[in-house]
Amino acid sequence: MSQERPAEEKPETCDVRVQDRIQGTATPVQSPTRLGPTRFSELAGEKLRDTGSDFIGSIWCWINGDPNRNLKNPVKRGKRKRIRTAKTAVGVIALVGFFIFVNWFMLSQLHEGRAWLRRGFSKNRNPKPNPKSNPDLSPSTKRVSVKVSASVQHVAKKKMGKPKKQYNGTYGRLLAYAAHALAEGQNKIEPKELWREPKDQALAWKPCADQRSWKPNDGKNGYIMVTANGGINQQRVAVCNIVVVARLLNATLVVPKFMFSDVWTDSSQFEDIYQVEHFIKYLSPDIRIVKNLPKELQSLDLEAIGSLVTDIDVMKEAKPGFYMKHILPLLLKNRVVHFFGFGNRLAFDPIPFQLQRLRCRCNFHALNFVPKIQETGAILVRRLRDSGSHLAPVDPYLVGPKYASFILDKKAGPLHKASKYLAVHLRFEIDMVAHSLCYFGGGDAEKTELSAYREKHFPTLANLTKTKKFVHFLLLLALTIASLVSYGMIFCRMPSPEDLRTEGLCPLSPEEAVLMLAGLGFNRKTRVFVAGANIYGGAKRLAALTSLYPNLVTKENVLSETELEPFKNHSSQLAVLDFIACAASDAFAMTDSGSQLSSLVSGYRIYYGAGKMPTIRPNKRRFSDILLKNNTIEWKVFEQRVRKNVRQTKHVLVRPTGRSVYRYPRCKECMCNED
Repeated sequence: MSQERPAEEKPETCDVRVQDRIQGTATPVQSPTRLGPTRFSELAGEKLRDTGSDFIGSIWCWINGDPNRNLKNPVKRGKRKRIRTAKTAVGVIALVGFFIFVNWFMLSQLHEGRAWLRRGFSKNRNPKPNPKSNPDLSPSTKRVSVKVSASVQHVAKKKMGKPKKQYNGTYGRLLAYAAHALAEGQNKIEPKELWREPKDQALAWKPCADQRSWKPNDGKNGYIMVTANGGINQQRVAVCNIVVVARLLNATLVVPKFMFSDVWTDSSQFEDIYQVEHFIKYLSPDIRIVKNLPKELQSLDLEAIGSLVTDIDVMKEAKPGFYMKHILPLLLKNRVVHFFGFGNRLAFDPIPFQLQRLRCRCNFHALNFVPKIQETGAILVRRLRDSGSHLAPVDPYLVGPKYASFILDKKAGPLHKASKYLAVHLRFEIDMVAHSLCYFGGGDAEKTELSAYREKHFPTLANLTKTKKFVHFLLLLALTIASLVSYGMIFCRMPSPEDLRTEGLCPLSPEEAVLMLAGLGFNRKTRVFVAGANIYGGAKRLAALTSLYPNLVTKENVLSETELEPFKNHSSQLAVLDFIACAASDAFAMTDSGSQLSSLVSGYRIYYGAGKMPTIRPNKRRFSDILLKNNTIEWKVFEQRVRKNVRQTKHVLVRPTGRSVYRYPRCKECMCNED
């Protein structure tokens, strides 16, 4: 399941009110079938408030007034226009002032920001320079939009000395140190924390999402169809989200369909990956599921009657109230609604307890892989463990009780010990590399290739990289909020590759991943399984990994051509094999925390791992700071800092509010704490 891709680019749509759609009086400019943000009675102010900013939403409403006001009086129209213009100007000034204040506050909280403020706004305006000090200027502070006087800049420049060397994509010095350390320590015992969870609290959490305390829905309000977009991982999330929506609306769910991906070119459907009968039967106490629409509804033109709802029509992580208010009327009127391109369109909070539990029940219990995938997955795990006499806690749930026995070596005696293996999800396919906007040391050839890929697959992103200003003020406001959180800056341009790398927003390259493993202390003899297809740069890019860890394998190395033949040209099904191998591994290392596969694997190991299956989650922002010292840092110091970085992320935490239950199932809705 490693083949997920970033959110697809979608064109803009017109706005149509839901009341007009229901009454049949809507006359949209472009397409009459898409629910634009203002198809509903609320204006953009509500959408902004729902995305997390009540302040901006209130400002928007203050500028535009009551959306339900009467605008039919022509006498007062001109006066209202002048008042609205004045309000807009005042609102813009207030918002800019607010953003500048928040920018300054967040900057002052950062280590680099505090250092910059001390250099730029110190009470001692003319400090004596210290020739022994040579502080580095972090790339994240080079882009700060706060302007200082020329004299202050001159003083700061003197104190900074030589700027920190920028990333050039190579780590020759550190890789040489790593090779030497691994060669010397190949017979040393690895740190124990690499292969086990460090916290006893993890043992107290037990799966309990299978517990129910409600009666099944009859689904009498209509039928819901869904076509899920993205890769197999996004599609899995979409399926569980639509199950909750069906229960919420008391609707009958038609077995989901998967949208064809122009990136992965895989035509696999739900029934090619998951067991349909088990899905229907297991969720029957929760919702009604059918394989097809009734014949009398199959002939309906859903686009013409307004029952086709796209991912543009539903805001990201919409709350349950959105569906009750805007989707339920359509369902009751037309008896069927088709969510086309559905994905992460249901919020994680606030959600009623039982609906959240249903979400977990779907993900961890209802989605069993088809026998063909289970059998091949069991063979893959067995060979990775080099045969063994035991099963991991997750094995029966991953490949089913029948094929879990394939993992066991019947000839192995009771004293035979299976080999441990480490799984690394190297999310370094070209789509992720291009979408990240980061630089990975490939020079002009890399920049040209990735730019062309963005032009074809992410045109909106490609256009943003070419302009210094965004085309619409509202888009600027939304992106500015994100930039405040992610970058601590305010500017009307895309962040530079240096900014992204300094903030830890770039996926780890193969060179960076192998340095992390070596720094953590994994032995040179460790069997390493790399999940991921078509690594950008190919075998040449993987050379650093294979030279330091010769026991590195992929599913293509472990399985024969005959065993892989049924999955040929089906990247989603091949991705499921990666998912199984990663979830069943003795230790799992993430290289990109934003990856859906890493999130789903991490959650699966928490839910079924019985507190015995560790996951390595590096803090990429801190790790980036360590790597930028490639030319000066000593190996012992590098090891200490990398181990501290990972150790600080190994906490047994209850799911934070608003975070995914698929990644953080330690919550009362999904798991029960016996302490």
